[in-house]
Amino acid sequence: MRPYDAFLLISFGGPEGEDEVIPFLENVTRGRNIPRERLAEVGEHYFLFKGVSPINQQCRDLLAAITTDFTEQGIDLPIYWGNRFWAPMLTDTLAQMKKDGVRRILALPTSAYCNWSSRTAYHEDIERALADLGPDAPEVDLIRPFYDHPGFIEPLVDHTRAALEGLPADKRAGAHLLFSAHSIPMTMAEASGGPGQTFGPEGAYSAQLAAVARLVAERIGGDHPYEVVYQSRSGPPGQPWLEPDINDRLRELADEGVSAVAVVPHGFVSDHMEVKFDLDIEARETAEELGMDYARALSPGTHPAFVSMVSGLVREYAEQGEEQRLTSLPRCNEGGGQCCEQH
Repeated sequence: MRPYDAFLLISFGGPEGEDEVIPFLENVTRGRNIPRERLAEVGEHYFLFKGVSPINQQCRDLLAAITTDFTEQGIDLPIYWGNRFWAPMLTDTLAQMKKDGVRRILALPTSAYCNWSSRTAYHEDIERALADLGPDAPEVDLIRPFYDHPGFIEPLVDHTRAALEGLPADKRAGAHLLFSAHSIPMTMAEASGGPGQTFGPEGAYSAQLAAVARLVAERIGGDHPYEVVYQSRSGPPGQPWLEPDINDRLRELADEGVSAVAVVPHGFVSDHMEVKFDLDIEARETAEELGMDYARALSPGTHPAFVSMVSGLVREYAEQGEEQRLTSLPRCNEGGGQCCEQH
């Protein structure tokens, strides 16, 4: 596995008790002047689950699966885990890795797509943490976006089929597929992909989400109508964000006579809080109010193909292997410079 001597999983992090909720949200929103009452409002989502975000346990489960797969695949790399906003913190993990004598790190973010918050922010957090460690800090390579890797698409296909099976038999054939992802400000979306990008007016993020929805829908078959919708908007009302919002679209579909939907959280790697609250509670309640049958597909999680994908990506980087991709979309930074800007 040369030239690397360690693997690092980097995730968002989340609270694991009610007393951790507000401090966690303060970490996430630091420097953004978010009113405390807004933090308390978001915190209520976590308190519905006794203050425990699912994401840390999901990372532990993924790490356990990766450890097993590395052993089976003959990948001899120690595995570490660091979060951006809650324990185990990325800064602490990198400091421990330096102490352990790690010099070259291959890191995987739990984010498949290109935009500032899901790509460039990881780079910036890594750079800050390494700067704190001084001139002899380890080197870190961040694995590429993997939205169109077969190991990401296959779990979505399997889980979408299972969700459709969960709908009433007489509603399955006509069920509408809603592929849901985290909304971002339009200015951030348009900047995703880097200078000279050729992804269309809404940037790389939207183009990649559309491509994944198409890949999954094609493999499902059955001529299900499908589209991309967005969730989890958190910006000021006057700021344009990617649309349509899933709840707004559910209302429109009900008016159009659609009676059953299967929601696919294709913008996410695991079923963390924004999936559990925004889709399993909020969107489901909207559908029930409208009299629509509603099913939600699982995210990739620890699906064997997804776990195997991680091992494949490690070999791709360590052995300079060929990229496995199902689209011909350009690399996000093909035009040079930073992949995605914050705006």
